[in-house]
Amino acid sequence: MIALFFLLAGAADAQPQWSCDDPGPQQEMNYCAAQEYHAADRALNAQWKRTAAAMKQRDAQWDAPNDNRPGHFASLLSAQRAWLKYRDAHCQTAGYSFRGGSMEPLIVSTCKTALTERRTQQLNLLIEP
Repeated sequence: MIALFFLLAGAADAQPQWSCDDPGPQQEMNYCAAQEYHAADRALNAQWKRTAAAMKQRDAQWDAPNDNRPGHFASLLSAQRAWLKYRDAHCQTAGYSFRGGSMEPLIVSTCKTALTERRTQQLNLLIEP
């Protein structure tokens, strides 16, 4: 009985040995699409740090006492928060074509990857036109 417990515990901790070079079964494709999204999200977060720092620097150099509009960073932050809500809702909707099916996670992750990569480029263009 104890040996069975350890066997099952070890199986629960095991990572699947999947290859994203040529994914096969749907579960493997879903996993690989999620990994691509996570990589795109890490790149977005790195770009966000660079763009946010540049916007804060622009704010520090801006001297317009009669300008009541939000600063560079505040505007960027507002836009980014709205974009995140848009991305997630849009991709959720895209996945609804396969709602409840095994392909839904693939569609959602692929959508999020594409939009996230595009947003990373947009953030970069704000500081390096």
